Amino acid sequence: MAKENTVWHKVLDNKNDLPEGRVKTVTAAHKGICLTHFEGKFSALDNKCPHQGGPLGEGSIENGLLRCPWHGWDFHPCTGLPPGGYDDGVETFAVKEEDGAIYVGLEAEAPHDTTVSDLMVETMINWGVTTVFGMVGHSNLGFADAMKRQEQQGNLNFYGIRHEGAGAFAASAYGKLTGKPAACFSIAGPGATNMYTGMWDAKVDRAPLLALTGQVATQVVGTGNFQEVDLVQAFGSVAEFNHRVQSDSRHVELMSLAVKHAILKRDVSHLTFPDEVQEKKANPRARAKTPEKRMTSLEIAPPASAVEDAIALIKKSKRPVIVMGHGARTHKKRVVQFAERLNAAVVTTFKGKGLIPDNHPLGGGVLGRSGTPIASWFMNESDLLIVFGASFSNHTGITPKKPIIQVDFDPLALSKFHKVEVAVWGEISRTLEIFEAELKGKTDTLDQRPEIAERWKIWKAEKAKRLQETSEKGISSIAVFDAMNKLTPENAVMCVDVGNNAYSFGRYFESKNHDFLMSGYLGSIGFALPASIGAWTAVGDTRPVVAVAGDGGLCQYLAEITTLVKYKMPIKLIVLNNHELGKISKEQRAGEFDVWKTSLSNPNFADFALSCGAWGKRVTDQAKLKSAMQELFEESGTGVLEIITDVDLI
Repeated sequence: MAKENTVWHKVLDNKNDLPEGRVKTVTAAHKGICLTHFEGKFSALDNKCPHQGGPLGEGSIENGLLRCPWHGWDFHPCTGLPPGGYDDGVETFAVKEEDGAIYVGLEAEAPHDTTVSDLMVETMINWGVTTVFGMVGHSNLGFADAMKRQEQQGNLNFYGIRHEGAGAFAASAYGKLTGKPAACFSIAGPGATNMYTGMWDAKVDRAPLLALTGQVATQVVGTGNFQEVDLVQAFGSVAEFNHRVQSDSRHVELMSLAVKHAILKRDVSHLTFPDEVQEKKANPRARAKTPEKRMTSLEIAPPASAVEDAIALIKKSKRPVIVMGHGARTHKKRVVQFAERLNAAVVTTFKGKGLIPDNHPLGGGVLGRSGTPIASWFMNESDLLIVFGASFSNHTGITPKKPIIQVDFDPLALSKFHKVEVAVWGEISRTLEIFEAELKGKTDTLDQRPEIAERWKIWKAEKAKRLQETSEKGISSIAVFDAMNKLTPENAVMCVDVGNNAYSFGRYFESKNHDFLMSGYLGSIGFALPASIGAWTAVGDTRPVVAVAGDGGLCQYLAEITTLVKYKMPIKLIVLNNHELGKISKEQRAGEFDVWKTSLSNPNFADFALSCGAWGKRVTDQAKLKSAMQELFEESGTGVLEIITDVDLI
């Protein structure tokens, strides 16, 4: 008998869709229902078996009884009562038939009670984390439900990816590009451990990131429960802020501190949510937090003694060269203005590629193994190196044989590998403001612009010679990047993978108004495609996003092409396919090892893209390369250009 406040929900459009003697799971509002058709009658039972929660709608009617699919307990298909007079039956609900359709009657749903997850998600959004990449699963459903409500209100964007590792890389790329944290989200156990590599990528490249993981119920932690991993312990080395959310935690304060640590430390924060906490009703007096009056200015002025020593060196210099690393990315305009006052060449690390355009009169390109001979020439001809936000990695090769002024916001980064003449601890723009005031009218440097133009002329002539090298095995990387130089939108965000494709990219691609994202210190293969997801969510349709990958890297997260298509991301992916882990083969030869296990068997990437719903094209003929690339950049949606290349022409 239906009650007065019963709400009727259509669960079956046509009663003939459920034959006599069959059962199925249906949903009425948010309630899971086991709908049965037995002895000519339709009945509705609670879909959860009272013992282990087994879905009764996935069971079957045997010998006149509904059998639970998980542990075989029997219930009457109409009354929900077990045989034998036991008191562990299941609840039943009113059913009616109208015009051949079946309806189930339920009491009107009560208004949603605010949960701990609701307040923590609202707090996260208040602190500026409005982009989440992840997978929804059985141990994070309560927190996911809270994010759903915020997305429905237009406050949050959630992107469902195909692998949690891709979600972490996307969040890392978002942080590198914007300086603000995005979140990656997973279930307990394997979902969380899949995020580990991307979390490390963010950590070592000083990108803010918030990792959110589900967790098994607290009562079974330590018992070897299904998918139980101690995530606080597992992430202890990667997360600067790392906590399990408990029932008695100060929930909104935990979220505030997690985001605050990620922003101010430029590091990884991690919160894990046991199952029972996610749906816990919040204290009626609790309110979401905001960052108001919780953040300090980071405009740190350097010590006076360091400024004095730096100014003395700059005044004496005739041929200063400025080196910009990734840490200077938010100060690049100020650094370039400083260079223009000093007439100083500006070179960058590979991670800092594009912080000054290559066509700028003072731009000297990239230093190091992925760089140009222009940059190394100016470094070696200098009488002073002024280094902003660089880490002095071996890959970059900043020489310690020249006098060095190093400016960085992180005191531990100063003189990290060897002593420098002047270590300046301070925020870069604030430091430059002081430098400029102290140096006004007091420098006597040579104008290096004519030399820079001459060195670029020499390097472009060398590239033109290399462009003539051809092969029957495939197109040269030089030709690929020559075409990209001519056709790539000048303001694109470029996401670069690891491998020979990255070395050729750094060497041959000429930056204009581009931003570049790469897996720098970690050097993780597979970065480019998921990074492009993070980049697009940051810039939307205001800028083009281009990913450049090798065949080895692309295959690691190949399924994410479906993510690009699902969310209509107009990302352009260029894959250099040489059927080999070419960089590893090169290292094996350099180490005087045999080349072993580096050959690859690949799909046709263009056909794969087409099967996913994207634009795809394969190029094997260099004469058709530019026209195919032009097609790629004219395509309005997701596009994949596969180029068959020669592994030896890099």
